[in-house]
Amino acid sequence: MQDLTQDNRGSNTIIIELPGEPKGKGRPRFARRTGHAYTPQKTASYEAMLRHEAALAMADRPPLEGALRVRVAAYFGVPASWSTKKQIAAITGAIRPAKRPDLDNIVKMFDALNVIVWRDDAQIVEGWIEKYYSDRPRLRIEVSPVV
Repeated sequence: MQDLTQDNRGSNTIIIELPGEPKGKGRPRFARRTGHAYTPQKTASYEAMLRHEAALAMADRPPLEGALRVRVAAYFGVPASWSTKKQIAAITGAIRPAKRPDLDNIVKMFDALNVIVWRDDAQIVEGWIEKYYSDRPRLRIEVSPVV
């Protein structure tokens, strides 16, 4: 399994790591009486945790300017119900998590990083997203300027 924690990136790379199972952005919900759209509580909570980790990673620096490169690794826990052989295959990367959340729903969580890590996620011009199994579930986001 490729673990991004072993990458040796330059000091201008921002690394945000949120422990726990990666989550995707949930669909907006609508109140029947008013028709008002709202964000599901699970999504709002996950976005708040992501913003918190991003603020810590930014360490009081202003949001990044210009074109950005983003690399995302979503590490999912290995199901305990799997056989030992299958668990080992998952940890070594022989089995990958072809499951929810969809990659596009993980990317939609980037809205939570607006004004903290970058002015707007429209600044992202390059991206790489990968899903793995791990004994340490987490979402890892690396952001760096495109030079």
